[in-house]
Amino acid sequence: MREDTAPEAPRGRGLSRRGLIGGGVAAAGVAGAFVAGRASEASPGESREGAAYPFRGDHQAGIVTPAQDRLHFAAFDVTTKSRAQLIALLKAWTEAADRMTRGLDAGAIGAVDGDSRLPPDDTGEAIGLPPGGLTITFGVGPGLFRDADGKDRFGLADRQPEALQTLPHFPGDNLDPARSYGDLCVQACAEDPQVAVHAIRNLARIGFGTVAVRWSQLGFGRTSSTSTAQTTPRNLFGFKDGTANVKAQEAAALDEHVWVGASDDPAAGWLAGGSYLVARRINMTIEVWDRQPLGDQEAFIGRTKGSGAPLSGGDEFTEPDLAMPGSDGPIIPKDAHVRVVHPDENGGVRMLRRGYNFVDGTDQLGGLNAGLFFLAYVRDPRTHFIPVQTRMAKVDALMEYLKVTGSALFAVPPGVKPGEYVAQSLFA
Repeated sequence: MREDTAPEAPRGRGLSRRGLIGGGVAAAGVAGAFVAGRASEASPGESREGAAYPFRGDHQAGIVTPAQDRLHFAAFDVTTKSRAQLIALLKAWTEAADRMTRGLDAGAIGAVDGDSRLPPDDTGEAIGLPPGGLTITFGVGPGLFRDADGKDRFGLADRQPEALQTLPHFPGDNLDPARSYGDLCVQACAEDPQVAVHAIRNLARIGFGTVAVRWSQLGFGRTSSTSTAQTTPRNLFGFKDGTANVKAQEAAALDEHVWVGASDDPAAGWLAGGSYLVARRINMTIEVWDRQPLGDQEAFIGRTKGSGAPLSGGDEFTEPDLAMPGSDGPIIPKDAHVRVVHPDENGGVRMLRRGYNFVDGTDQLGGLNAGLFFLAYVRDPRTHFIPVQTRMAKVDALMEYLKVTGSALFAVPPGVKPGEYVAQSLFA
């Protein structure tokens, strides 16, 4: 991997080598700003478009990182049969991701400085843009280990985690195979949509001939907070979403519910420090929901629409009183979403959610093709997601207004240390 020198670091996007010649003091000042500030998080309330989050570390960025406002998610099918080519791709992706999260071009030459007779090694649409708080998170799907006939594809079959299987078909699922599954996934989150799109576009370009995009999803308006410094956002039903989400500051909860332990699976020690990512594309019947009385909407959710407080009283962060009686049964109905997914009703399990709203035009009937692109990181999907989703599909009042059209599960390797490439522990 090419190591960037200090003089080249301030190039950023759109600053060519020619532009730095003669820059003198100005160039040095930019270099100082890069070293001092580009790799730091913004303070609460401050714009994070200029922030940069380190790509390398104990865990991959984009999990407990403060959730950004924009998403471009892509799932890939691996088209090569060569293990060496697959590893070469992961190395190339690692270098490009490391560069782009620092606000640099995807390649060392860049979008405008190469030989005019050759394609550039960056597509150029992020020229002039700051890092945008970009994080790039990689995952591997069950199809990477075995094909549909059970054949070992890359000599990895004996390293497939027991928990990494195709998710079951839950009641109410109406899955589109073209929006489901995948051998690899990339989650690009940023404050600027163009920065996120630029990241996926360049990784797909680098992967040409080795992988092919199976499906992708754009998202806006995060639907969860992953930091206590963030306010709780709203979903397209107009309700606050993710109030009780696992936060980055809850170290013990992360160890219990998000990070895979070293002894969780003897065959998958390579995944220790990583996590599992559940991706579900959930269409909302927006028009039907909008015609429901406010009181019914709040009863379906179990919270007030304005403040987000549970129907049992208090404020948004007051713990719901599931036993409080109402005039006709408990004040929080038995089929209210808050009750159905509450840890007390599900063996104490929690998830770290990083979902996003989406609006993909209109459907064939003229309704909004819109909803929630649900993303959740869990320590074990067999205990932390599948039972909860099964219960929700059977008794949650919200299911009348939801239709799951896409589904996938990925194992997210631990963080990438200096000198390593993503998922290196899997191939060791």
